Amino acid sequence: MRIDVHQHLMPPFYAEALAANGGDPSDSPMPKWSPELALDFMDAHDIATGILSLSSPSVVGWSGKERREMARRVNEYTADLVANRPDRFGNFATVPLPDVEGALEELEYAFDTLHADGVLLLANYLGRYLGDRLFDPIWAELSRRQAVVLIRPGVTPGQPPFPPADGIPSPILDFLLHTARAAVQLVFNGVIDRYPSARIILSHAGGFMPYAALRVAGGVPHFRPELADPAKTLSRLKHFYFDTALSSGSAIPALKDFAADGRIVFGSDFPYAPPEVAAYFIAALDANEHLGPSERVAVNYGNALALFPRLASPLAKR
Repeated sequence: MRIDVHQHLMPPFYAEALAANGGDPSDSPMPKWSPELALDFMDAHDIATGILSLSSPSVVGWSGKERREMARRVNEYTADLVANRPDRFGNFATVPLPDVEGALEELEYAFDTLHADGVLLLANYLGRYLGDRLFDPIWAELSRRQAVVLIRPGVTPGQPPFPPADGIPSPILDFLLHTARAAVQLVFNGVIDRYPSARIILSHAGGFMPYAALRVAGGVPHFRPELADPAKTLSRLKHFYFDTALSSGSAIPALKDFAADGRIVFGSDFPYAPPEVAAYFIAALDANEHLGPSERVAVNYGNALALFPRLASPLAKR
C-alpha cells in the first residue's frame, strides 16, 4: 500500500547520452533500471505506486535547445509509463534549469498536456540554490499551481567545487548538506512567504534539517536582524514535507519531533539505492519502534494521498 514519492527512472536514451554531456559528477554508479525492474522492486516491498523522477545531474549537462529537448523527451517517456500503468507510476516532471524561460515553458507542457503529478528540482543549479532570486518566476508558477515539488540534492556539471572528504563519497554526507542549504535559503530569503502554496518535499528527511533546525532559527538573528524571531523562523522550517528515503533509525524520532503533522512521506531512492540497499532502509523503517500503527499508515501512504489524491481510487482496489 505504500506510495513512494522518491523513486527514480533511467530512460535508456538518457543513459546513453549522459556520458557525452558531462556524466554524473557525483561518481554515483549508473543504476540498473527498467519499468519491469521497478515493478519487481515495488512488489517486493508493498509499494503500490512509485512517483518517478529523473535524478541528478538531470539535464544540466546539456545546453540551449538540446537541454530543453532532453527534458521534453524524458517527460514524454515518463508520461507514457504513467498512461500505461497509472496505478503503479507517477511523474515528477524534469525542467531544463538553470534556463528559467525554458523551465516555465516545460512546466506548462508537463502539467497541462502531460498531467504530471509534480516536478523535481535539484537543490542547486551551477551553485545557485533554490532560494536565489533567479528562481522566483519558477516558484511563482509552482505556487500558483499549488504544485508538489520534490527537492533532491546532487552534483551537476559546472557546479563550483565542493570537494568531498577523502574516502567519503559525496552522496553519503554532502548531499544532505545541499538539501538543508536549499531549504534554509528558501526560508531565509522569504521564498516560502512569497510563494506559500507550493507543496515542497525535502529528500532524505530534509538532510540535516530536523537535527539542526533550532540552531538555524536561534542563531540566525546574530547575522540577519530581520530574522529576529526564532519561533517564526522555526515555523517556516516546518513548512516542508519530508521523505524517508535512506533515512531510518535515529532519524525517525528526530523527524517526528520536528515535522508538522501529516508531513512525513515514504521514499525509497530506488534504483540509485539498489534493491539490497533500499531494502535495508525499508526494513529499518518498518522495525522502528518510534512509529505507532496509525503513524505507519500515514507515512506509508496516508500523507501522500493528500498530495496525490488521484491515487486514492487505485489504492482502494488493492
